[in-house]
Amino acid sequence: MEQQSKKKEAEILKEKSSEKYDLSLEGLLKAGVHFGHKKSRWNPKMNQYIFGVRNGVHIIDLEKTIIKFSQALEFLKDTYTQKGKSILLVGTKKQAKDLVSMVAKKAGIPYVNLRWLGGTLTNFDVILKRISYFNEKKEFLEKGKASSLTKLEKLKLNKKLEKIEERMGGLKDLRKLPQAVFVLDVIKDRLAIDEAHKLGIKVVGLVDTNGDPNLVDYPIPANDDALSSLKYILGVFLKSMLEAESAKNLVTEKKA
Repeated sequence: MEQQSKKKEAEILKEKSSEKYDLSLEGLLKAGVHFGHKKSRWNPKMNQYIFGVRNGVHIIDLEKTIIKFSQALEFLKDTYTQKGKSILLVGTKKQAKDLVSMVAKKAGIPYVNLRWLGGTLTNFDVILKRISYFNEKKEFLEKGKASSLTKLEKLKLNKKLEKIEERMGGLKDLRKLPQAVFVLDVIKDRLAIDEAHKLGIKVVGLVDTNGDPNLVDYPIPANDDALSSLKYILGVFLKSMLEAESAKNLVTEKKA
């Protein structure tokens, strides 16, 4: 399973390397970011971001998407480039699993791409203990310190660590609460949004035509279902973060 996941990530990475991820109307259109849900499923709070209806499906106003996405990117870049601050990327949809982990790893940020564990933020001390336990035991096994264990004990420990990694692998480098949360679906990832807001953490979120833009601090009106849309949006996000970091490092070097 792990090899298959890595293969998928490699395919996505290869695909991304041949594409340009500059935020543009053309790019958004090509990725299908403008396609919303059926008119019957809409949330009236999204009215200001809807361009019209085509074949019974709401079409998102991409000019407004560019405005809102640009605002969100400025906030995310500011957070990303500040020392000691981190962004938590949350995308628990099945089709986004490999994409989320790949982008997060490239950006060097924590992520959740499976089920959100209740208390991940609001009960962070407990989560941190689980992360510490995982890292300690992982090191214990990898550095050959497990010679005192029987084969059965090693097997049980490995299985236990596999379960923890499946649930919390994207958080293993997290040492303190993130300063921002970026969710790919305000409906499916609602628990993450609620926990972040309880702690005063700002939230950026993709909002489809059936969602509520008022749930997040920085709503991005967009198709949150199609993989092509998610690839483009996360591609723009990743490129923006890495470019902002490079620019900051260049300024630092010149001052030195």
